[in-house]
Amino acid sequence: MKPLILDLTRQQIEQWVREEGQPAYRATQVFHWIYQRRVTAFAEMTDLPKALRERLAESFVLTSLREVTRQISKKDGTTKFLFALADGSTIETVIMRHDYGVSVCVSSQVGCKMGCTFCASTLGGLIRHLRAGEIVEQLIWCQRMLDLEGERVKSVVMMGSGEPLENYDAALRFVDLVTDAEGLMIGQRHITISTVGLVPAIYRLADEHRGITLAVSLHAADDATRSSMMPINRAYNIAKLMEACHYYYRETGRRISFEYALIANVNDSLEHARRLAEVVSTLPCHVNLIPVNYVPERDLKRTEQAQIRAFTRELERLSIKATVRREMGSDIAAACGQLRAEHASENAALVSP
Repeated sequence: MKPLILDLTRQQIEQWVREEGQPAYRATQVFHWIYQRRVTAFAEMTDLPKALRERLAESFVLTSLREVTRQISKKDGTTKFLFALADGSTIETVIMRHDYGVSVCVSSQVGCKMGCTFCASTLGGLIRHLRAGEIVEQLIWCQRMLDLEGERVKSVVMMGSGEPLENYDAALRFVDLVTDAEGLMIGQRHITISTVGLVPAIYRLADEHRGITLAVSLHAADDATRSSMMPINRAYNIAKLMEACHYYYRETGRRISFEYALIANVNDSLEHARRLAEVVSTLPCHVNLIPVNYVPERDLKRTEQAQIRAFTRELERLSIKATVRREMGSDIAAACGQLRAEHASENAALVSP
């Protein structure tokens, strides 16, 4: 299989162009065609010599995704795609429209092995890591659709299927590719990487001194509850995780965002709120409260609105900045991994005797 050109940085494309006996500026032209004009075939790169276009087509693949299905929310316009990769694996990507602009949520792995009890992405486990170009193409595909509406992607969140920091090199190359000044030009401060709490990778990311936002999936403030929800806590408990978060803030100056999915009778009492405040109070941060999405395979109950308000007020009383995530795509398969799981279930039903 030919390599995906989206895996290459502009510098690597320049090296390839030079090896082909072409001037270095041709690499910037190629990059513009891919990221700014968003063509789908090398033949469309009309200011390149025909011979170079043919060599590009012989050497690389420009697109690898195929749209399997999409769901569009009638309530808020949230658009969720299910894409098939070249090997037939499927991933999800979501376009979300906010008052402050359009954001895109990308996947970093096919499936996930982290085993969080509230997430559909982990159903079926991890299939494989995505290559950097496969993550990039999700964003380009969405921007190509937004081009028709005169809109552009303002921010990117790596909160789709998978654990980005387990696929560390590809995730960081993705950041480099989409922030390139000759490409999509998305600022690092508009990119958020989410993690369940892979402590060694948090230290590694801190040492890179990037401007990206780190979102930590906390979801509980005591080890017993968190371990029951998130197996990763058995390897890196809350104390170790918070040490890493403090280090990240000291090295980058970037405020941490803590994700907290509210689940009825699991982690949503006022006592849970007080424990949460105690854990995060020594760190400049923001708590993002998430009413849990219903996943049939999990059968977790969403916290009632009155309790969500009480939980939020308790955090505010304790001087913790917190907001309740606006529900988006509630009338479609909104939960992470849910559309992929539904598609897999439908296919299984079709082939069963």
